Amino acid sequence: MDYSRYTSLNISRRGAHGDVLDIQMRADAPGGNGKLPTSGLRGHWELSEIWRDLGADDSVRCAVLRGDGLGFSGGGDLAMVQAIADDFVARAQVWKEARDLVYNIINCDKPIVSAIHGPAVGAGLVAGLLADISIATKKARIVDGHTRLGVAAGDHAAIVWPLLCSMAKAKYYLLLCEPISGEEAERIGLVSLAVEDQELLPRAYEIADRLAAGSQTAIRWTKYALNNWLRQAGPSFDTSLALEFMGFGGPDVQEGIASLRERRPPKF
Repeated sequence: MDYSRYTSLNISRRGAHGDVLDIQMRADAPGGNGKLPTSGLRGHWELSEIWRDLGADDSVRCAVLRGDGLGFSGGGDLAMVQAIADDFVARAQVWKEARDLVYNIINCDKPIVSAIHGPAVGAGLVAGLLADISIATKKARIVDGHTRLGVAAGDHAAIVWPLLCSMAKAKYYLLLCEPISGEEAERIGLVSLAVEDQELLPRAYEIADRLAAGSQTAIRWTKYALNNWLRQAGPSFDTSLALEFMGFGGPDVQEGIASLRERRPPKF
């Protein structure tokens, strides 16, 4: 498999047999700020597409997804968000990629481990929480910022948050855009494990190595069966994503973008 086409992701192999794929979202990717991995139009597509290549690569048994710099993911850059709001073609393209990102992770037969540190928002958070085993540092800061932006919480929220942490907790955090620490995320069941900062990558790689060494049919078929819970929620996800992108054509998102640029609370 040729991974050289990916420019916003650093991709390398780990493990005794090179069968663990290490996927790092780059803070210095084109359009990024050098501090956090942020998604431009190219980076958003890459994060939706990598799971197809992972599934098709017979030499890989497991993948680890991690961030770079100060955190796990900084979400979409404002230029991309503005393009989605202003241009129908861009909106339709990113809608398709947002759908593909969720379903490609769910349908990838290889187990995925995420290692979350610092801020985690946007498309990176989608992949991080949909990973089969999610590990966060206790001080990680998880935020679904959709309603702060002025659009519905689409992405992955409706398909997985109520299942992981209950409907009551999902509504509280999604409606209010309330930040969640990694420690609290573990307590409510949003992530698999919370660890100290220095333990994050060693623990993620250790778990990935164990998954790579296990029975691949047993592990992959167990994942497939468990993910039927997510597939059953597909219609709810499709609705939430449609509502999110309908919101990108409305007035509230313009105020949401302006408030982020001006670093002030939005006035809806």
